[in-house]
Amino acid sequence: MQFLADAAWRLGPRAVALGLWGKGPGAWWAGRILGAAPIDPLGGSDIRPLWEAHRWAGLPAEPEAFCSAWMAAHPPFAGPLWACGQEAALRALQLALALPAPLPEWAVPVLQAHAQRIAANPAYAMAQDNNHPFSEAAGLLACGLLLGRPAMARLGAARLERHAARLIAADGGFAQPSPAYHRLMLEVLVAAEILRRRWSGPPASARLLARAAAATLWLRRLTCPQTGALPRMGHQDGAAFFATAEDARPGLAMAEALFGTAPPEAAWRSMGFRGWSMAGARAVLRTGPLHFRPAHADLLHLDLWDGPLNLLRDGGTGAYNPAPENAWWLDYFWSVRAHNTVQFDDAEPMPRVSRFLHAQWPASGGDAQADWLRDAQGRRHSRAVRAEGREWQVHDRLAGRYAQATLRWRLAPMAWRLLPDGAESHAARMTITADAGLTVTLEQGWESLAYGQVSPCPVLVARGPARHFETLVRLRT
Repeated sequence: MQFLADAAWRLGPRAVALGLWGKGPGAWWAGRILGAAPIDPLGGSDIRPLWEAHRWAGLPAEPEAFCSAWMAAHPPFAGPLWACGQEAALRALQLALALPAPLPEWAVPVLQAHAQRIAANPAYAMAQDNNHPFSEAAGLLACGLLLGRPAMARLGAARLERHAARLIAADGGFAQPSPAYHRLMLEVLVAAEILRRRWSGPPASARLLARAAAATLWLRRLTCPQTGALPRMGHQDGAAFFATAEDARPGLAMAEALFGTAPPEAAWRSMGFRGWSMAGARAVLRTGPLHFRPAHADLLHLDLWDGPLNLLRDGGTGAYNPAPENAWWLDYFWSVRAHNTVQFDDAEPMPRVSRFLHAQWPASGGDAQADWLRDAQGRRHSRAVRAEGREWQVHDRLAGRYAQATLRWRLAPMAWRLLPDGAESHAARMTITADAGLTVTLEQGWESLAYGQVSPCPVLVARGPARHFETLVRLRT
């Protein structure tokens, strides 16, 4: 109960009130007006792959037969495919982009059903402070435009404005600390903007367009130019609106065409992240302060990319609702062990209250020299990153009461050779030094390269009573 109260206090009264209403009276009322019993998405087997398969991506050029067959097989508001308003919104957006003007008669009941589902319980999405409210607002806007219902279109547009002002910072950072979900949010804004212009909808405000432009530059910084891949930081379940989950470049190009483009800087900072680029390599650091709920225990995690190679990497997500034999995924992939950071005394920095909620969020901040966190026990970790040519230095300074600190570097799968002070491969040589006795080992960890998939990976681990670690990464030329 103590941890639950702490988590509620950190979320704030808005999110708590909306969440309680959305899961309680709001869900009951939605079931009543839709004539369907509420469904718990986490109550059975993992529903995420089912939802992904029915988001109507890649509709045929003539979608009437497909949509009619789908609606007949999945009657409105019955079954798991109608359990989430965001899923209805994503289908509505895909269909709206595929339809010509004037609206074909067959599409009217399809869009009406989706609009009704989206509008039934908006509180739940708004409580999440993530991509859900963007998707549902854009879905309402799309349905209102195509159905000729200006009040609905204005409501969707107004909600998009409010969500952009609240959840996208002026520097382009997104409240949901996940490059993958930043991408989904931006692609939904792209879809909404295309539909506004195509169907003469209410124009976006200058503020929304500025936030969208900043969010576009943010995604450009993190997108691998050679492959379109993104760091697997935060929740990473393969969600994407345009093209494939593996390549963010098509949607990014559309966003740049609509909202503007700018070249990435050599060093940058945004809400929740900061980054650097040097001599063909890029690094991204997960930072604070925590204005919105953290998904993973990943503060001060560092990703390092050398061109298309993700050399130092995040563990990924695993699955939201894995099979019983894989239940350990939930504890592992969202824990501090699955990230490139420091762990104190084998303890987690945040107790978990529920599947998607932690208590006792660390205090955090930073300046031009370093970023830091301080956990509920008063233990402090400060991390500074420096780059010079093909060498990257990471300085970790620790304080507080602890017996042992563990520094992990999760490595790209390849042949690594353990050295007395680090490891080397054909891609890089890494050395770790400290101000106290240190044990360096090369261990097996796990990573999730795609949702529901887990594979082994090497992890370079340094343990000891140190107060100062220094890691030097020399990239091969």
